[in-house]
Amino acid sequence: MSDRHTHQQGQEPHEHGHAHTSPGLRHRLAHLITPHSHETADKLDPALESSARGMRALWVSLAVLGGTALAQAAVVAVSGSVALLGDTVHNAADALTAIPLGIAFVLGRRAATRRFTYGYGRAEDLAGLAIVLTIAASAAFAAWVAVGRLLDPRPVEQVPAVAVAALLGFVGNEWVARYRIRVGREIGSAALVADGLHARTDGFTSLAVLLGAAGAALGWQRADPIVGLAITAAIVLVLRDAAREVFRRVLDAVDPALVDRAEQTVRAVPGVRGVGELRLRWIGHRLRAELAVVVDGEATVREAHAIAVEAEHALLHAVPRLTAALVHADPAPVSGGTDPHLALAHHLPA
Repeated sequence: MSDRHTHQQGQEPHEHGHAHTSPGLRHRLAHLITPHSHETADKLDPALESSARGMRALWVSLAVLGGTALAQAAVVAVSGSVALLGDTVHNAADALTAIPLGIAFVLGRRAATRRFTYGYGRAEDLAGLAIVLTIAASAAFAAWVAVGRLLDPRPVEQVPAVAVAALLGFVGNEWVARYRIRVGREIGSAALVADGLHARTDGFTSLAVLLGAAGAALGWQRADPIVGLAITAAIVLVLRDAAREVFRRVLDAVDPALVDRAEQTVRAVPGVRGVGELRLRWIGHRLRAELAVVVDGEATVREAHAIAVEAEHALLHAVPRLTAALVHADPAPVSGGTDPHLALAHHLPA
């Protein structure tokens, strides 16, 4: 006997389903204050809400970094600072990374189709790859500028203005980095976190310009390129972290603690005698679960289905950002009985 139950993305939930997101503090308070509603019109789609937060983070950071780049460009025009020019290019590029990520968030809102049965959430992972490549290009450009200045030292004009512009670039990038990373982690977007780390690399570049300007003010022209090379090394470290997070997401990696939480949650559901194969995967910034539960072999189809529904319901409450689950009910084995999956044995890898 088996039972399958799921809430597909982009489709109406079954009458006994619940479209829940992570049980954070706000959700729990709302859950206590307001009763459960089973009407689809009374529910706020958590996927749309998280995408809207991601878009808002992109627009705010685009405005901040765009303004920062414009202010720095004005100083570049009067100072002729090559280092500040490079920093300005970094900030402009960082602002423009909002475009592929914004497109990914918009695509992620589209409902699943007969061709894209899981929806378009993976576009976010592709945007994350683009951001990682942008960070790599930024590191290469920073190294190239630093080496060029080291081989051909040049005096910096209007040093105080360059220092102020560099400080502005560092503050703007660090604020945007913290904002993007915080929102990205809250909605489960690896791409937005990577974009925040990219902003942080540009902040390091601005700091290098500031330290280089201080060295130039003291008459040490090689200060700027030497510090620039040190910051390039820091950018490479940030690149490593961003690439690891994005590539793990592309390969369907999840935090093992989430798997443990899901398994413990399902084991506590009345009627569940055991948990078989359990898988979690990210689709954009949303999680999906697939699992098998063991139920009484004498249970009716309706009883097994009710247990599967309760297992899914418990998972939706316990696992952050889980939006869908596929639960398969297996009968408990009996002494001398045949394996109900025996017909599938020849399809399994040796």
